[in-house]
Amino acid sequence: MSGQTFQISVSGLVFTCVSLVIYGIARLVSDRGKGLGRLSRFSGTQAKPKTEASIRRDQGFFRSILTAFGKVFEGQRYISGLELDLARADISLRGSEFMALSVILVVIGACYGWAVFHNVPVAAVLGLVGGFFPNLYVKYRQKARLLKFDSQIADALIIMSNSLRAGYSFLQAMDMVSREMSPPISSEFAAAMKEMSLGSPTESALMSMVDRVGSEDLELVVTAVLIQRQIGGNLAEVLDNIAETIRERVKLRQEIKTLTAQGRLSGLIIGVLPVVLAIFLFAVNPEYIRILFTHPIGKLMIGIALAGEVIGILVIRRIVAIEV
Repeated sequence: MSGQTFQISVSGLVFTCVSLVIYGIARLVSDRGKGLGRLSRFSGTQAKPKTEASIRRDQGFFRSILTAFGKVFEGQRYISGLELDLARADISLRGSEFMALSVILVVIGACYGWAVFHNVPVAAVLGLVGGFFPNLYVKYRQKARLLKFDSQIADALIIMSNSLRAGYSFLQAMDMVSREMSPPISSEFAAAMKEMSLGSPTESALMSMVDRVGSEDLELVVTAVLIQRQIGGNLAEVLDNIAETIRERVKLRQEIKTLTAQGRLSGLIIGVLPVVLAIFLFAVNPEYIRILFTHPIGKLMIGIALAGEVIGILVIRRIVAIEV
């Protein structure tokens, strides 16, 4: 491997590690409670105001920097949607603070690229990578949290139906779920109970929980509960039927995942193999493959290959993505 290639590889690795450390620090110092703090962004309720000294003590130095820079983005229309994404990912950052963190990573990446390579395109690429990483992390957290929440809904419905048969009210059944089950479903039910205790109607609190979680199964449950509250009926039996339906859907999803495993693996191999082969050839015989990056026809071939890679991955993902 040539010296320049080694320098680029090591520099990219260092930049990735620095970005991970910075975002990890921001995540650790951002823990300001998961109940009333997150609730106030959606229900309009306000917590008891803190003094300026207590706020600074709770936030820490790095959080104070994010808060100061985030004031630039406060009041923007896209912040509310960003805060909804952060709530669904269970990340205790405000939308303005998250935007400030993204901008800081963009600046760090661009400055790092310019200081090491003295190249504007490389600096721009590293800046984009730094700004894209927090959004990628949020999407990953959203997906992981949603999968875990969906896997808990059926058990929560069984607890609620049994509680209703034992003589508990609907709110007491919700409180039972918040106390007996583990996060994220327990924290969401606790937040809904907290919202109702602050004076919000039950229907509004349930719909706010649906907005925070973004689960289709939870939306089905809440819709059934709201209909039952209007027209009456046996709520315990309704919850049992929904729980059985959700269990069957989860089972069907697992079967589909098993049947499409070969297609997903093929897409992964198709996407990774050319890159791995190019890196191997560049390490073994740089002169053999360097012409591919210097000759105009070689650059055209790389562009066509990348376009084909993207199209192939998208087509395979479209084929194996079966909605249930």
